[in-house]
Amino acid sequence: MVERSSKFLLIVVGSVCFMLILYQYVAPGVINFGSPHGYFTEEDEGDIFPTPDPHYVKKYYFPVRDLERTIDFQIKGEDVIVFLHIQKTGGTTFGRHLVQNVRLEVPCDCRPGQKKCTCYRPNRKETWLFSRFSTGWSCGLHADWTELINCVPGVLNKKENKQKNLRETEERMTQIGRTNVEEQRALRKFYYITLLRDPVSRYLSEWRHVQRGATWKTSLHMCDGRTPTPEELPSCYEGSDWSGCTLQQFMDCPYNLANNRQVRMLADLSLVGCYNMSTVPEKKRAQLLLESAKKNLRDMAFFGLTEYQRKTQFLFERTFRLRFIRPFMQYNSTRAAGVDLDNATIQRIEELNELDMELYDYARDLFQQRYQYTRQQERRQQRIKNHMQQSHQGLGLGVNLWPSHSRQSSVSTLEDGEGDREERDEGEEGGRTEEAGSRLPTEDYMNQIINRWVPGLQRISSQLQSRISHR
Repeated sequence: MVERSSKFLLIVVGSVCFMLILYQYVAPGVINFGSPHGYFTEEDEGDIFPTPDPHYVKKYYFPVRDLERTIDFQIKGEDVIVFLHIQKTGGTTFGRHLVQNVRLEVPCDCRPGQKKCTCYRPNRKETWLFSRFSTGWSCGLHADWTELINCVPGVLNKKENKQKNLRETEERMTQIGRTNVEEQRALRKFYYITLLRDPVSRYLSEWRHVQRGATWKTSLHMCDGRTPTPEELPSCYEGSDWSGCTLQQFMDCPYNLANNRQVRMLADLSLVGCYNMSTVPEKKRAQLLLESAKKNLRDMAFFGLTEYQRKTQFLFERTFRLRFIRPFMQYNSTRAAGVDLDNATIQRIEELNELDMELYDYARDLFQQRYQYTRQQERRQQRIKNHMQQSHQGLGLGVNLWPSHSRQSSVSTLEDGEGDREERDEGEEGGRTEEAGSRLPTEDYMNQIINRWVPGLQRISSQLQSRISHR
């Protein structure tokens, strides 16, 4: 009788554990018996973030100052996060995370039917986030680095009516004992962030997006105080849009802004005469743009990669000391992945995006090194903490099976104007990466779950067997 009961108990426990593993794989971060509200607390053991590859071979040398990224972000002060949203890099999904998924003292107010959220500081009605979903396209549709760097301060000052509140600002400065003009200016810090994506995948995604009718023709492309002339920036098509264009047509247009888009949007275009191609020789122009994009990317407070969602989440959280409520999700398919290409076409796309290819190679190496460095520093601190708490640890049935810091991607429908179509499309792109038919591997989330849960399940099973056998 006892043997039959023990077998029945083991079957029940095994079935429950299997269902929990399956459910956590399908909807990670939804349940946690040890944390309130179903969210994961800082005290939960383990984490959802992949282990750095010990065999990773570094391509570039980066000093420690380029690897350390811990920002003392003063959300109650004057600091502002500025999101540079490059088309078809998963920026729509990431933008939603910023307004809906960050654990804040005063969360952003996102109301159904409204196209923007209100993200006020905890102590006053001023925004701490400059992005599509908080301030809208205030500097133009998909404004690039050149536009944002010259536009954001003025827009925020106007929005917050800073000119009329100078007296209040001076009073605040006096109260904290800082009256120097330069120190006053230093109070307002702009932390630029962005996402990058594998250039071939991004290019194909943009082609499919344009094929469905997107144009982004309302983008300003402001540079040195003016917009480009039609001669400087000719159109690739006649009519209202380029719907139905073939990939060959898309590649054949020499004025297509999809070519090397990531480099162009991250570089200081003033260095090369903006969109006037006659100012600087072509080869020198390309080199100047690439080096400028690398420098600006390197100096940004944070950047992530679409192909590495969990690592992107990890680095953002550690950089700004902000936590996401639910984890980022990594998917393995996009519309761009469904495009069958021969080697010649892939090579052609790589040639058209030669600068983006080099920038992404540089960015991926910096990203991986930052992740590895940050994880090493964190684990070193954790080992010290574990050593201090080792004497207080015991073994019981209350084994914690749930990963810590887990967050799940948020879903919403926000957008305006031309961005409505983009949001629907890029919402499917964000957080996804191509695997077999693609160019980069994904992070295997299922293996992470099994590796972290199985030891705990085995301990519980052995303890149950031990208790049953003693009866």
